[in-house]
Amino acid sequence: MHCFVDYRISSEELDALLQLKLNPILVPKCPKVYEAIDGHPDIQLNILKNNSKNKIIIQKDIPNCFKKILEANSINYIVSKSSLSNTYPYDIILNSLILDNHFIHNLKYTDENLLKSQSLKVHINVPQGYTKCSILPIRENALITSDKGIFNILKNYNFDILLLPPGDILLPSLNYGFIGGVGGMISNNEMAFFGNLDYYKWGNEIKDFLFKYDVAPVYLRNGKLIDRGSLLIL
Repeated sequence: MHCFVDYRISSEELDALLQLKLNPILVPKCPKVYEAIDGHPDIQLNILKNNSKNKIIIQKDIPNCFKKILEANSINYIVSKSSLSNTYPYDIILNSLILDNHFIHNLKYTDENLLKSQSLKVHINVPQGYTKCSILPIRENALITSDKGIFNILKNYNFDILLLPPGDILLPSLNYGFIGGVGGMISNNEMAFFGNLDYYKWGNEIKDFLFKYDVAPVYLRNGKLIDRGSLLIL
């Protein structure tokens, strides 16, 4: 399997991914957005999760060398219609949560090409444009978030949601990071984290929620959780 990670990933995290038999693809720096998120996968691309031949969407100005890496790995892609910018909401055009049957985002700002690619799914509009940053998905209907606006809307759609307080997640140059950026599912019963839940204030709550869905945590580094812009698996 391939995984998309921030170009600033540590050697410890990179080695851990390789030990898990994953193929890390480093997302390059995007100078059009601010430094804290300029390599975050969930800002520059998304996994489409549909039945078409296209597997991912990438921001239209991503370097050609990255496209060549995708092609070398036989990863089909489409490009966004709009360009990223460092001013909200122009930095969140791809930052949606894409599930098998649901597409969740602030739909007012979703990139047009991304929206078209998800036309057959249930669309759910939420106020938070940093949607993927704010949600850590476990199953199709089991999610973790620290955003009350997202929680209040999704609870009406039969989602099981663990709502946590914000904070206690590292994101260099900002006060704290988002829960959605700290990891991702790497198999049907394993979730990898950039950090160790034992160092997170609400780690036990996450462990209990994972246990409920028969998911085991896998730690890619020792220490506090860090927001790396999600671990996107293909």
